[in-house]
Amino acid sequence: MSTQQAKTQNLTLVQAVRDGLKCEMERDDDVIVLGEDVGKNGGVFRATEGLYDEFGEDRVIDTPLAESGIVGTSIGMAAYGLRPVPEIQFSGFMYPAFDQIVSHAARLRSRSRGRFTCPMVVRAPYGGGIRAPEHHAESKEAIYVHEAGLKVVIPSTPYDTKGLLAASIRDPDPVIFLEPKLIYRAFRDEVPEESYTVELGEAATRREGDDISIFTWGAMTRPTLEAAESVAEDGIDCEVIDMRTLSPMDTDAIIDSFKKTGRAVIVHEAPKTGGLAGEITATIQENALYYQEAPINRVTGFDVPYPLYALEDYYLPENTRIEDAIRETYEA
Repeated sequence: MSTQQAKTQNLTLVQAVRDGLKCEMERDDDVIVLGEDVGKNGGVFRATEGLYDEFGEDRVIDTPLAESGIVGTSIGMAAYGLRPVPEIQFSGFMYPAFDQIVSHAARLRSRSRGRFTCPMVVRAPYGGGIRAPEHHAESKEAIYVHEAGLKVVIPSTPYDTKGLLAASIRDPDPVIFLEPKLIYRAFRDEVPEESYTVELGEAATRREGDDISIFTWGAMTRPTLEAAESVAEDGIDCEVIDMRTLSPMDTDAIIDSFKKTGRAVIVHEAPKTGGLAGEITATIQENALYYQEAPINRVTGFDVPYPLYALEDYYLPENTRIEDAIRETYEA
């Protein structure tokens, strides 16, 4: 690698998705992009804009509106040597393809005793906050984490988005790559022009601290960091861990941080019951119980159907709710 400083570009998260796809398609002719309107139109969020003109209709494929067919076709492609990246327009539309994902993609390696693998990345915008109908706004990552054989990735920065997407495409097994659309264009980050990877299964420490560990991911990372900075004015020193990969989960990062602080808050926008905050809590209880100084607090969405516009801001965790949970945990 050259000793000169690598060239960077100032990208939004959705631009980093496009750049990651472009770099991997240039690097590997087996990488195929397919989905509804991903070709000439560039996708509903323009995440694939320009790829059709650059790589052609054989590698950027507009499909019918049929999620089961999109994913099922991709599984066949992956089994026989290609690396398909199907896009589902919104994560709430993945349910028609759920059988293909959990019954076939996730099981292909074990079912064939290693003869076949399924190097496929299912991309989908996920999460709320953009004033869209409920199927466009759900946060159901726990469903996919529960399925052995799938990897689940949720980036929170443009830099991580490009690197995690590249690592996912190169992985031999199926990856569910959920993109927090609330922050698609919320901010920019310096992203290398060259291809690079961010290793799957490793969390990132976004803020060092000694008093409370806060575990989060996706669009909730930003309000969590803002809340941590706010309570710092009162002398509460928070450590913020961005999980990034939910399966495989970086349990070492969870345990090491909690052993340092003895207190924890977990923030996610998915409903509370069955959410991954419960899994993280159990991991702490099993591995670091004797370090615990206070009850673990969860700041999550509510156990109700995702609301329409008027109540959306009340449903999603925001700074005040996170700050209140931090203070309550600190004072317990």
